[in-house]
Amino acid sequence: MSSPKPVPLAPPQSPSLALRTTSSMIMGLTGILSRSVLYGLNTVEVTGLQGFLNVLDSRRDPEKRQRGLITVSNHVSVLDDPLVWGLLPLSYAFNPSNLRWTLGAHDICFKNKFLTNFFTCGQVLPAHRLKYSPHGGLFQSSLTQAIRLLSGQPYSTVIDTNNHHRHHAQTRTTTPPDIPDPFTAGSLTYTTNGIDVVPSPSVYPSNRRSWVHVFPEGLVHQHPAVDLRYFKWGVARLILESEPAPDVLPMFIDGTQHMMPEFREWPRFLPRFGKHVHVAFGNVIDYDAAFGDLRRRWQALVRKSNAAAARAAAKGDSVVTMMGELPEDLKYGREANEIRIEVARRMREEVLKVRKSLGRYPDPDPALGVAETWAVDRRGERKYKSRVDGSEINQD
Repeated sequence: MSSPKPVPLAPPQSPSLALRTTSSMIMGLTGILSRSVLYGLNTVEVTGLQGFLNVLDSRRDPEKRQRGLITVSNHVSVLDDPLVWGLLPLSYAFNPSNLRWTLGAHDICFKNKFLTNFFTCGQVLPAHRLKYSPHGGLFQSSLTQAIRLLSGQPYSTVIDTNNHHRHHAQTRTTTPPDIPDPFTAGSLTYTTNGIDVVPSPSVYPSNRRSWVHVFPEGLVHQHPAVDLRYFKWGVARLILESEPAPDVLPMFIDGTQHMMPEFREWPRFLPRFGKHVHVAFGNVIDYDAAFGDLRRRWQALVRKSNAAAARAAAKGDSVVTMMGELPEDLKYGREANEIRIEVARRMREEVLKVRKSLGRYPDPDPALGVAETWAVDRRGERKYKSRVDGSEINQD
């Protein structure tokens, strides 16, 4: 008689107490330092903060969250994160479960063990940049983690090839061991390059429907009128692929570029103080009005792709799709790319609406929102003045 197959164990509800405590201390002390720098050494103006705090208050209990939260802003300084979160009252600072996750450059934030541990506990996911790593790009594993952090579990969908029926694998009960769901299988780590081993925050139920902040310009952009570059497509993946559809809240930052200008002289590592910093929080946008048609187009593409995969599979086999992991047609297909481009364009417009609401900036240049406009700037320098708009560019 053959022995029974092992049943995968569900992971713990939350990370270990030691990790939670370390994360709380790092996030809290960073919040205190950021708040001290903002309010003690600079002049601060905030618009819409109470509305944003109301959003965070509604999400305080992870068990009662209905959906994830994405905040999206321009990126004018290396100080933007974590400095702008010093705007939050200190009562929020030591509660990592209701604070942001974000993505940080693997070659900077994760280049040694100390930095890796610090930024991991600071709720930063390691992102590879194509300029420095072949593991970068739109489909890297840390974007998969971000999508899952924004989502509810389970992360796997089983397609019955007999009738193309789709059903979700159960998350808290036993499941067939051949379904590689990281939640049910208990995969507590993942890799970004096939070599490193990174803790997988999305595996824990306590992290479901989390808050993720992104800077879709993908680099520091210090435009004289604080205009915006085009938005890269990673934000489109978060908006389209998270389940259920997340809340999306645009933000606008101005002033931190004067604290850390890209062409600052020695000592480069020190911020310049006595500046005026203004951060504006928009409202949670009407998702269906802004992106509903594009999400429906995307879901139709997913159904078409799943049906094709089921037809290609041997009869009776199960096809398993994993949240955040896409087949080739959904990665590189023409319509899939068109949808991502339009989502990113509309998201940029939402941030520009917040900028416009402040009534102090000139109309944006439409050409800056088109990727092709910036093609002439692909020269390989680390930092330079853009030939497109004269802005100070950090190619990192």
